[in-house]
Amino acid sequence: MFKMSEYSFVAGLLAAGLALICYVMAVLVARLGARRTVLASAGGPSMPGTLVLGDPTSAAGLATYGTLIGWLSFVFLTACLIFRTIAVGHGPFSNMYEFSVAFAWGVIGCYVFFERRYHLRTLGLVALPIAVLLLLYATTIPSAAEPLVPALQNNLLLTVHVAVAIVAYGSFSIAFGAALLYLIQPETGRKGLPRPEILDEISYRAVVIGFPFLTLTIVLGALWADVAWGAYWSWDPKETASLVTWLIYGAYLHARVVRGWRGRRSAWLLMLGFAATLFTYFGNLFFGGLHSYAGLGQPD
Repeated sequence: MFKMSEYSFVAGLLAAGLALICYVMAVLVARLGARRTVLASAGGPSMPGTLVLGDPTSAAGLATYGTLIGWLSFVFLTACLIFRTIAVGHGPFSNMYEFSVAFAWGVIGCYVFFERRYHLRTLGLVALPIAVLLLLYATTIPSAAEPLVPALQNNLLLTVHVAVAIVAYGSFSIAFGAALLYLIQPETGRKGLPRPEILDEISYRAVVIGFPFLTLTIVLGALWADVAWGAYWSWDPKETASLVTWLIYGAYLHARVVRGWRGRRSAWLLMLGFAATLFTYFGNLFFGGLHSYAGLGQPD
């Protein structure tokens, strides 16, 4: 089963990379088509060899392939996690390798969900690089399955606690992607990018999904901490970072719902929130604490 998990991991990484290439190519082809149209309308010289490449249907076709291959990557990573679970006998969330794969799986899963709902493939230009980087990071750290330390020997809490964190992190990645696309275009919108109001809406919806899951992550973590360490809260670096992240996204929701924040101010707040999310994920590698195991740290 370990071999099957490894094969599925490689297939998932390659598929995610190929999907990203398809999306980038689609953008380039669309821009080339727009340039050809402008030249033709201005009576400029023709551009031999670009009629097919620059055709809008070609860009749409590439984007469609990107989405299909993105789904395939999600399936491969799902298989990877299932095979890993069977092999180790518990949820595949006990070390940084496993959670990096799961984090990437969550990002791609959330992306395909929002892409299917909003038909906004441009999000893939931000979501897929995050997933690919996480998977590449996973190739640089030990992947061997070690016996669980006593604090982790609770299969139910290990699985549920980290699984809800994956949903939260994946949702926040989509909120970050939509906010980033919002910030790189003027308020009036730029050709080739989605309308600002759509990106603002997607950011909000993603946080609405992710925030309750982050809340549940913290609550379950406190319950588990009491079982494992005898205290609900120890101001461990990872606990503290999770709380700060929760406060940032809580402030975003408050600012949007109560204060009516929209646009660039809320997008910048989401930039800060995602930075805090990454710090929560990687911070224990640098600051140690109760969540550090096997020299690499325990994610949640």
